[in-house]
Amino acid sequence: MVRFTALFALTACLVGGCSVLPASGPTARAVEAGAELSTPEGLLARYELVDVTPAVIEALRGRPLDSLLASFGDKRPSIEPVIGVGDYVSVSVWEAGSGGLFSGPLVADRFSAGSKSALIPEQAVGRDGAISVPYAGRIHVAGRRTQDVQTLIENELAGKAIQPQVLVSVTKPISQAVTVTGEAVAGARLPLSTGGDRLLDVVASAGGVRSPVSETFVRLSRGDRTTTVPMTTLVANPRENIYLRPNDVLTLVRDPQTFLAVGALGNATELPFSAEGITLAQALAKARGLSDFQADPAGTFVFRFEPAAVVRRLNPASPLLTTPVVPVVYRIDMRDPNSLFTSQAFRMRNRDLVYVSNAPFTEVSKVVSVFSTVAGPVASAASVYAYSR
Repeated sequence: MVRFTALFALTACLVGGCSVLPASGPTARAVEAGAELSTPEGLLARYELVDVTPAVIEALRGRPLDSLLASFGDKRPSIEPVIGVGDYVSVSVWEAGSGGLFSGPLVADRFSAGSKSALIPEQAVGRDGAISVPYAGRIHVAGRRTQDVQTLIENELAGKAIQPQVLVSVTKPISQAVTVTGEAVAGARLPLSTGGDRLLDVVASAGGVRSPVSETFVRLSRGDRTTTVPMTTLVANPRENIYLRPNDVLTLVRDPQTFLAVGALGNATELPFSAEGITLAQALAKARGLSDFQADPAGTFVFRFEPAAVVRRLNPASPLLTTPVVPVVYRIDMRDPNSLFTSQAFRMRNRDLVYVSNAPFTEVSKVVSVFSTVAGPVASAASVYAYSR
């Protein structure tokens, strides 16, 4: 009998050790208690625990969204283009009569002669910003408009040619181009037109986008500043479709937006959503809602890394504001009818983690199940022992 008493005591110890029971994650109480860690020096903050309220929703709405218009400001077309280093320029010269420097048949291979004109083949603007014109020497053209260069060459040829008239053309405006790369069908370095080109115009010139628009982001780099916005934002808001500037770098990035759904949910997995974003209510619906037999409605959490500026609006006294990015756990009580409204206003972010903890009753059910599994054979053995006596 002592042997069976010891076995029953062992069973009680196994059932009492609830920490060995399987679980999908921490309980709601554990998440709350884990916000601060007790150390010999005192309490150490690990993450911010924020209850989702209408005031929190308004504070999060104030989070600045990336905007091309806000980042780069100027939405007007670029100023009249000027010649730059690396551009290819051709020069045509006409004279009022034959027998001049550029009229009649010319022997030099560099010229394509006409009766009273000559075409100087295209040449690249050198690092010194100049091109060569016969009988005029090196002409500095970088930073000047074509009509200004024409006047300059005419002045240099005055007295040498017969009433010279000059036409300067930029055949390859290398310095007035933008670079398009990434998910563009035909990424290239594309020249800007004189009238100016908006961002979507340049994307169309590059053949459009290979990836779905709902998964595509536009990343514009100008100087030392880079801003990324969803492609759907440009399509929906024409003000974001700004004019590009020479030497801009436009990168089309495919970045499917996803969130992780774990815990006591109908579907625990990684779920995608469009670049336009979704609300917490839509995210829970994608995850097939809370499990009726497992979920703790008061234990619905969203784990996210927030910029310190956002956390400062939520809790100005937060001890975690010393870092640029702060771990934040948003808690929402789905037992509160008002949560049905707040969950529709709470916007999800890319790579958010939605976690629903198990209800306390679920843990009790596990204990009972383990007790039945362990105690059943013991009870049967006891019955057999008693019958044999």
